[in-house]
Amino acid sequence: MGKVRTEHIKRIARELVDRFPDKFSKDFETNKKVLETVAEIQTHKLRNRIAGYITRLMTLMNSEEQKREGDETSPE
Repeated sequence: MGKVRTEHIKRIARELVDRFPDKFSKDFETNKKVLETVAEIQTHKLRNRIAGYITRLMTLMNSEEQKREGDETSPE
């Protein structure tokens, strides 16, 4: 099993995604670089954990959008 992310990491990640939704993507490496420009994060470990959770959030948001679009286009 993986490690559980703390509420601190989740809160920071959600705030950053809310403030800069167009800057983040589904790519972890890109999100790490964006974090360096938009936030002052003290350690690499913390930056990586936040970038990982942002990557997960963006993946979930993208899959929800695709699912919603699929539901709208399919006739019932």
